[in-house]
Amino acid sequence: MTKKRPLSASSSSSSVQSHFWSGLKIVTSLSVFMCLFLLLSPQSSSPNAVRDKALEFGRRPVEPFFGTPKIAFLFLARSNLPLDFVWHFFFQNADEGTFSIYIHSEPRFVLDESTTKSSFFYGRQLTKRVHVAWGESSMIKAERLLFEAALQDPANRRFILLSDSCIPLHNFSYVYNYLMSSSKSFVDSFLDTKEGRYNPKMSPIIPKGKWRKGSQWITLIRKHAEIVLADDVVFPIFRKHCKRRPALDLGGNLIAQRVAQKEHNCIPDEHYIQTLLAMSELEDELERRTITYTSWNESATEMEGNRWHPMKFGYNDASPEHIKQIKDINHVYYETEYRTEWCHSNGTSVPCFLFARKFSPGAAMRLLRDGVVGPVDATALLT
Repeated sequence: MTKKRPLSASSSSSSVQSHFWSGLKIVTSLSVFMCLFLLLSPQSSSPNAVRDKALEFGRRPVEPFFGTPKIAFLFLARSNLPLDFVWHFFFQNADEGTFSIYIHSEPRFVLDESTTKSSFFYGRQLTKRVHVAWGESSMIKAERLLFEAALQDPANRRFILLSDSCIPLHNFSYVYNYLMSSSKSFVDSFLDTKEGRYNPKMSPIIPKGKWRKGSQWITLIRKHAEIVLADDVVFPIFRKHCKRRPALDLGGNLIAQRVAQKEHNCIPDEHYIQTLLAMSELEDELERRTITYTSWNESATEMEGNRWHPMKFGYNDASPEHIKQIKDINHVYYETEYRTEWCHSNGTSVPCFLFARKFSPGAAMRLLRDGVVGPVDATALLT
């Protein structure tokens, strides 16, 4: 029987060295490959990734559309639409081929004959819905779901985000011509220099110089709606770092409470789309204003943490004189930029606002009786 010869110390050492160098070569090769891959692959986490994606959209040939362009009305509701009777008369005076309706409300809530007076809202709720909490990224998620659903119809060319307390200030024909005559989106957007909502942890993905604030109630052209839906860079950062700070009990010290509440107390829906479009270098494609009027009331004391609240219009506030004052507004002043935004559509001077919030049912009923949204048979309101 032949015995195996034992390995000598020198041959064993040579074998170990051989394995070491082979392993080192493999590790080095993998490292070089990974470096090249990272250099050549798109940097989804770089600040330029958003801009590059937007430029890609801008370079794409515009898909020809030969039908009648439609406006997509995107309602962000808690449950029902308490002002559905106003919108019923608004849509009743429109050609059904010129608008679409999409509604995001709480999961499991259904709009049907038992929950809404208007047949325009039957079956308009999104299949995919999320529970929405004020001041959290779930609000953005709901907005993106609305854009996702509306973009499936190629005829939708304008996308209006509305709350369940919004009312139209003009009839449908005026709104349609106003929006379709402009090639720009209407996005209230300005530098946020006072409130400290920017979280430094967002840097460098979201540079502080691109941080913007504005009204949640926007109107987008189709290209910009597609950019919002395609975003996979800015939204994850908002979801991670842009949150509402929970209430803190600091022993009754109101000043300390205010400071604690304000620190990075980011409200995503007032910053996300504005910041995304600024990072995409698209601000020259915007009318940097909202078309939805809100009356802000300083309804709390100087020492309290949350001072500003939107005024709710009651019956007496919806007088013809007050509504006319709103409809006659033709400019908006932005204090942080020392900028006066004169309201234009396609280069023509126009009234600033097409919609307004927050309206009570009583105030909305008065608007109908006064014929704000078009001719209405008063007796029809009683049925």
